[in-house]
Amino acid sequence: MRIDMLDPLSRYTALSALTLLAACSSAPPPAAEKSTPKITMNKESWGAAGGRPVDLYTLGNARGMQAKVSTYGAILVSVVAPDRRGQLADVLLGHDTLAGYLGTHPYMGAVVGRYGNRIGKGRFRLNGVEHKLAVNNGANHLHGGINGFDKAVWTAVDEGPQSVALRHVSPDGDEGYPGELDVTVTYTLTDDNDLRIAYVMKATGKDTVANITNHAYFNLTGKGEGEIVDHEIRIDADRFTPVDGGLIPTGELKSVEGTPFDFRKFVRIGERIAAEDDQIRFGKGYDHNFVLNGTPGTLRSTIRVKEPVSGRTLEVLTTEPGVQFYTGNFLDGSVVGKGGKKYLFRNGFCLETQHFPDSPNKKQFPTTTIKAGESRLSTTVFRFAAE
Repeated sequence: MRIDMLDPLSRYTALSALTLLAACSSAPPPAAEKSTPKITMNKESWGAAGGRPVDLYTLGNARGMQAKVSTYGAILVSVVAPDRRGQLADVLLGHDTLAGYLGTHPYMGAVVGRYGNRIGKGRFRLNGVEHKLAVNNGANHLHGGINGFDKAVWTAVDEGPQSVALRHVSPDGDEGYPGELDVTVTYTLTDDNDLRIAYVMKATGKDTVANITNHAYFNLTGKGEGEIVDHEIRIDADRFTPVDGGLIPTGELKSVEGTPFDFRKFVRIGERIAAEDDQIRFGKGYDHNFVLNGTPGTLRSTIRVKEPVSGRTLEVLTTEPGVQFYTGNFLDGSVVGKGGKKYLFRNGFCLETQHFPDSPNKKQFPTTTIKAGESRLSTTVFRFAAE
């Protein structure tokens, strides 16, 4: 049967399979890398949360790269990637044990939802009905509320040679959201050093809203410490969404031209991070949504980051209309992470591919509504290399 004759969810699944097959059948790695032992999949017990067992999956590829994923919070625990000399190191902030994630932490590596980012005053109207959400960020709702997806124990529903699919069902009324939402997140590590995250969100029973993303903190030095201000970044975005003092979008789509938010060419992150600008002051640096160029729904290259000392690079491809660029402005040393390191101000940056914050209250933004019985599909690829 032709792929274009399938229903959207089946077509997405088929296209994902073809993409993965193409990646796995690409040219073999250089001869020097062939001797690296290939670890494709490992599953181990990682403790328990809320009386439920938690597993840790290790995905590996032919080049020695690894990614670890926990069923708790669908958390991306680590990503081990090579520098320009081939030296491997973990480029994510996080914790060595489950206990660290069970404590207070700023969503490190977690899948956040039902709505990643903020909803103003914790309320919105859908189909003429006002819904009041849990308020957990000043007067606003953040990352799904008090017990969001980051605190759920997900169920592994499929394991591939270099992938794992995790499922979570959020019930009607969860944190104030209407309708049941059935979510599957699939992590795949390819031999091209692509970490692919595919999301399927299905509304069952009622219309609802959803905006799900991963909240990984990157530091491409691989040291797990030191400010990320010397990283260089390029974001393919002509506009961004300005915010008020509570970091809620005003509704404007503002040109980046002539502002500290113009990253259309490579710029050192720290070059304008302390600019005399109200938006920088509101975010204590960068904590803003960028309106990505290109057609939403198509997988396209949108962001590239370079770390000059290690040579590591990160390219981000996504189907989403936006990305929240956050520079770790609220890290203050209170979180002790991997190797006993205290995570300090700007030790990591986040690239949260997403729909825009507060979209349920901003009709001019791309809709986050999912109709009953329908699904939304989203894919983000983190592509690692070195130069």
